[in-house]
Amino acid sequence: RKRLKASVTFRYTSLKAPSCTGTLLKTRTPSARVHHAMVLIHCKGKAEDQQFLYETSVEMPVSQLVKDMVDVHNMRLRIQRLKVEGDDLAQYGPCKPPDKQGLDEDIQAEADGISQPPRGATYCKDPNGKRNGNAPIAQVQAMMRKALADAAMAASKKQVEFKKALTKKDLAEHVDVIRGAVMIAYPMGLPEWDPVRMDIEGDEKPSNTPLGIDILDSTAQIWWAGKQMLPGNKLGDHVGRNEKTKIVAKLQKKGGGAPQREAPISPEEHKAMMAYYHKRQEEMKALETNNEDDYTNSSWANSKSLKNHFSGVGNVSIGGAGGRGGGFNGGQ
Repeated sequence: RKRLKASVTFRYTSLKAPSCTGTLLKTRTPSARVHHAMVLIHCKGKAEDQQFLYETSVEMPVSQLVKDMVDVHNMRLRIQRLKVEGDDLAQYGPCKPPDKQGLDEDIQAEADGISQPPRGATYCKDPNGKRNGNAPIAQVQAMMRKALADAAMAASKKQVEFKKALTKKDLAEHVDVIRGAVMIAYPMGLPEWDPVRMDIEGDEKPSNTPLGIDILDSTAQIWWAGKQMLPGNKLGDHVGRNEKTKIVAKLQKKGGGAPQREAPISPEEHKAMMAYYHKRQEEMKALETNNEDDYTNSSWANSKSLKNHFSGVGNVSIGGAGGRGGGFNGGQ
């Protein structure tokens, strides 16, 4: 009986103890969290709204950095165009052919003596005559506007205030959401001349048109501290080896020269300073035109104020003549 009890105890200890020990070790081991420090670049363009944050490493080649930042810049411009044209698409429908844009169909049909075909319940006439007015239903319109608003917010310059860096992948996902919303609203597809379709499917290319003048390509240049970052170098050759660095850089087309330096004060501070100096100037003009002698009753105009201060004599008030109401307010 003793041998049987000893063998059972040995088996229980050999089987249970390792598993319990392993469980305790797993529960007491903390999860390791790795934080990677990145260089934060505040990129600015020509316009005030053309700015965003971008994170990278000091080991990044400048040529690849320029390409990635150009992609983010162009993607932001694409989303801004989609926001404007997409709202019109949701409200007024697809675009007319280029040769019919700007023409009023009702006036043209009346002049030709023909009648217009019946229109749907969601028809909304475009006052500019650019779109045909065949808008989707209200639920689909709300879905499209929400997708456009979310994309515009993700690409907005307010992300700089929120200290959120942008990536091409995140912006491309918002464009895919807009593409899906448009496919739901118009399953037959949009005409090839519609700006929404061109922005969704086409790639940005610089041009002299108002829409393409701000688009950049791979030949763009990045400037920091009044100097151009050379494509053959790494980012660390210009900003140093510290990953916890924040710089303000500017992207521009090749051959544009050094960009204009930043203003030492912000526009809000400039307005506040101008308002203060204008108010001060008006006060000085009012003093110059004031010829009255009422200032002599002021405390600063009293020639004996210094003597009264050291002697401890304050204000003196005199009551009725010859009565006991007279008094003297002594010093402190």
